[in-house]
Amino acid sequence: MPSFNWVGKTRDGLTRKGEILATDSEAAMAALRAQAIMPTSVKPKPKDLAEVLPFLAPTVSTKDIVIFTRQFATMIDAGLPLVQCLDILGSQQENPTFKKVITQIKADVEGGSTFSDALGKHPKHFDRLFVNLVAAGEVGGILDTILNRLAVYLEKAEALRRRVKGAMTYPLAVTVIAIAVVVLMLVKVIPVFEKMFADFNSTLPGPTLIVLNISHFMQAYIGHMIIGLIVLVVSLRWIYKTKRGRRFFDLVFLKTPIFGGLLKRVAVARFSRTLGTMLSSGVPILDALEIVARTAGNVIVEEEILYAKTSIAEGKTIAEPLQESKVFPGMVVQMIGVGEQTGAMDAMLNKIADFYDDEVDAAVDALTSLLEPLLMVVLGGSIGTLLVAMYLPIF
Repeated sequence: MPSFNWVGKTRDGLTRKGEILATDSEAAMAALRAQAIMPTSVKPKPKDLAEVLPFLAPTVSTKDIVIFTRQFATMIDAGLPLVQCLDILGSQQENPTFKKVITQIKADVEGGSTFSDALGKHPKHFDRLFVNLVAAGEVGGILDTILNRLAVYLEKAEALRRRVKGAMTYPLAVTVIAIAVVVLMLVKVIPVFEKMFADFNSTLPGPTLIVLNISHFMQAYIGHMIIGLIVLVVSLRWIYKTKRGRRFFDLVFLKTPIFGGLLKRVAVARFSRTLGTMLSSGVPILDALEIVARTAGNVIVEEEILYAKTSIAEGKTIAEPLQESKVFPGMVVQMIGVGEQTGAMDAMLNKIADFYDDEVDAAVDALTSLLEPLLMVVLGGSIGTLLVAMYLPIF
């Protein structure tokens, strides 16, 4: 649906302007009059470069979603109509991509859709968890409360994601730098030494010959190796997108030493936080487990949550199937069981989530402390070995 820039006057004589989605300019003017605005100018919005080349459009960050959610909750709590809230937030939004999304949501709501249905048309920005919680808030008449809970949930989930990403980024960056330095030395630096050794007219030491042979190989096949690496990365990404490939890699990730333990803690924290938020918002447990499973981020964890959902549908408690799990520790299962018996499942899940957030923090700190000296030794050892091998003939 095309977008139109408009300028108009309210009944009080105040001049206002903004954007509106409509099939044509006449429909846009009719929509404005329905809002008690007398349009003085309605023009098609010119296309910007991001619309012509979509990959240039700015992305919508979690921070954008959180700010939108908090501001929306405040306005709803203050008694402002839904459409007016969307109009204000859309006009104030600086991110053009998100501004367009909010404008489309507003148009859908004006057209008779519920707020949750309008959000559901944008799954890239509002996932099933967000949409279902908003739907529960609309039905229960507690939309402002639900939106505040969503904002808190999104903030904590994003903080958890950043901690894990930080833990993975550091070793990856150091490893890439180490490989780049070693390759550069083998391709550019070692040949300089080789020319100098040619004037020695003597047999070179074994380590030096090994390094020179590796250098010859790298110089001859560096192009093939880069192409092979690109093909390998593309192939692994393609395999990971398949159902069997995703399951294999997710299982390997969970069983990887050190990193596997961290990923299990993250899975428990995410499961507890998401399920606790949904239950406290009035979402039925079977629907909640379905959504939690789809947003787990790991196929193995997803399968275990779906198995728990099936068991509950057959009359079992949630703690019973989780006892068989290799992801959820015994302490977590026991706490969930206590929450079921006392009727305070949501509060218990939030306590578990808080505890495992701290566990993830501790695991990330321990991982960083372990990897820093280990990576320095590997990096220093690799470069040092090359230098010693090159200076052996001189010694």
